[in-house]
Amino acid sequence: MRSAVLIPCYNEAHTVAKVVADFRRALPEAEIWVFDNASTDGTAELARQAGARVHRVPAKGKGNVVRTMFREVEADVYLMVDGDDTYPAEHARALMQDVIEGHADMVVGTRLEQHDTGSFRRFHGFGNKLVRWSIGRLFGQPVRDVLSGYRAFSRRFVKSMPVLSRGFEIETEMTVFAMANAFVLTERTVPYGVRPEGSESKLNTFRDGFRVMRTIGFLYKDLRPLLFFGTAAALAGAASLGFGAVVIHEFSGTGAVTHPSTAVLAAALALTAFILLATGLILDTVNRRSNEILRLITDQVVHRGDGR
Repeated sequence: MRSAVLIPCYNEAHTVAKVVADFRRALPEAEIWVFDNASTDGTAELARQAGARVHRVPAKGKGNVVRTMFREVEADVYLMVDGDDTYPAEHARALMQDVIEGHADMVVGTRLEQHDTGSFRRFHGFGNKLVRWSIGRLFGQPVRDVLSGYRAFSRRFVKSMPVLSRGFEIETEMTVFAMANAFVLTERTVPYGVRPEGSESKLNTFRDGFRVMRTIGFLYKDLRPLLFFGTAAALAGAASLGFGAVVIHEFSGTGAVTHPSTAVLAAALALTAFILLATGLILDTVNRRSNEILRLITDQVVHRGDGR
């Protein structure tokens, strides 16, 4: 079975050579790829010297890198790991095991149970819990770690996912895509370390946190349109009934409507609720047909890759 280790990097000269060496020892049969995201510190050359195949991605953003990785690399099982030397290579084979045995399409190495004191910056722990809670509530499947950069994938998952994100919200998109499209997602606990001295995180706590939460909202709208627009329709309908009840009560008592603006508002809200519900039904139907076509195309691509 062909396996590939995919390492997205941006200015990781302090750690990339060690990461490549560690995963080469852990998975000697795997092809090691480093996808250099326009680094300016010699990351690509150091990765090449360490024995990795280097592919340059000029468009900045981790999502752009993942899109290129999924498109360019051919394998049966994929392992993605950040190039910052915070994930242990000795857990790589265990992380891939569920995919190799056909029990999962994506396996996430969860970090929140085992991590060093300085692994997460201030507010990052709270942010991880908020993202995890939001996805569990909206998509109905609890997960322990949404934002982990240590994951194993099946070929079917890699070749079917249309990566839309550009930045660090890509992990959220992958998790939600797996849930929404009936891919089997499992999790394994891995210890999470601290960046070595001289290596700096590229994350911005509030900017990237906002992008992740925005991505969750957009994905919920795109992948669960009936629930999204149906909820909005229910709220508009309830408001319409509330304002309408005031008008009806007034008319039944006086025989006149002295607040026509309230009546107009109630009618407008009722119309809005109808439009929202119709929009949700239409988009849900379109979404189902699109998923059917995507799965048919994916099966053909996967079978061609298997030589069948």
